[in-house]
Amino acid sequence: MSRFDPILASKALWQIRIKKRPFVLSHGVNASCNMHCKFCEYWKETGQEPQRDEVFRLLDDAKKFGIGVYNAWTTEPLLRKDLPLIMAHAKGLGMVTSMVTNGKLLYERVEELEDVDFLSVSVDGIKSYKEIRRMDFETLLKGLKKAIEVRKHQKQKNPILLNCVLTGKNLDDIETLILLAKKLGVKISFEPVHEFPGISEEIWSEIGIRDKEKFRRVVDRIIELKKEGFPIINSKTYLKMVRDGKMDYRCRASGVIINVTHDGTAETCRVQHESLGNVMKDGFEKVWEDSTQRRKEIVQNCEGCLFFGYTENSLMQSFNPEVLMHYEWM
Repeated sequence: MSRFDPILASKALWQIRIKKRPFVLSHGVNASCNMHCKFCEYWKETGQEPQRDEVFRLLDDAKKFGIGVYNAWTTEPLLRKDLPLIMAHAKGLGMVTSMVTNGKLLYERVEELEDVDFLSVSVDGIKSYKEIRRMDFETLLKGLKKAIEVRKHQKQKNPILLNCVLTGKNLDDIETLILLAKKLGVKISFEPVHEFPGISEEIWSEIGIRDKEKFRRVVDRIIELKKEGFPIINSKTYLKMVRDGKMDYRCRASGVIINVTHDGTAETCRVQHESLGNVMKDGFEKVWEDSTQRRKEIVQNCEGCLFFGYTENSLMQSFNPEVLMHYEWM
C-alpha cells in the first residue's frame, strides 16, 4: 500500500483468512458513461442507476459482512450527482474509500471528492490519448493538475494514481508518461489490455498488442525505471509476468474483492461475468454462502488475467516477498 496501515492490514487478514470473506467491494455505482473507449465493454452495459437509498443499504449490509474498502467505479462514477453523499456514507461506516474515474469531469467536480481516500485516474498515453480515449489530453491534464492542488489543500494523505492500460497504440508514450507522473508528484500503474471476447477482431487488430518485441522492450524499461525509484506502484514480479505474458500465480482475487454491478449482481471478478446472486435483494452473506461451490469452479476453470489489482493482491495473499515489499497501492 502507499501507506502501510497495520490496523487495516490486520482487519483485512481477519476477514480474508479467518472469515473467508472478501475485504474489498468494487461497485458499479452508476450505469452510464461519458466515453465510448474501443477496448471497453462497460459503457455498453447500460441500465437503471441504483437509487441513493439502495446504495446506502448496500453499503450498510457490506459493512456488516465485513467489507473494509469501498471502490466506486464503472462506468463513470462522476456522472452521479450524489456521489459525494455515497462516498461520505461509506466513509462514515469506517470504510477506506477509493474511486476510479476517466477524468473527464475531474476539473468540475474534484472539490467534492474529499471523502475519497484513493483517487485513480485512467491515463492511457499522451500523444496517443485522444485516439484511444476520444478526448484531448490537455483537457485531462487540466483536471489532473487541479485535482493535485485541491487534494493538497484538503490534506489528503494518499497520492493520486494514474492507471495506464498498455495497448498497441500507446507504447511510444510510456516513458514520457512515467516522467510526467514524477513531475506531477503522483503514482502510476500499468496493466496490459485484456482482450474481452465481446470486442470485435477488427478493433483488437488495431489496438491489441501485436508487436511483442516492442512490448517486451517497453515493459523492460518500466522495470528499469521502477528500480531507479520512479513512482511506479507495480511490483517487479508482476511487471515480469506482464512482459512475458505468463500468469504464473494462483488467483485469490475472488477471496479478496467482490465485484458488484449497478443492479446489485455479484460476480466473481470483472472477467467472469456470471451472476452469483443479487446482493441488493438477498444480502452479501446469503449470496456469498450460496455461491461457495460455484465460485471455486469458476476460478478453477478460468484462463486467468493480468489485471494488476487481481494479480498483485493474489501474490500478496500468497506472501510473495518482493510483492509485499514493492507493490505500493491498496
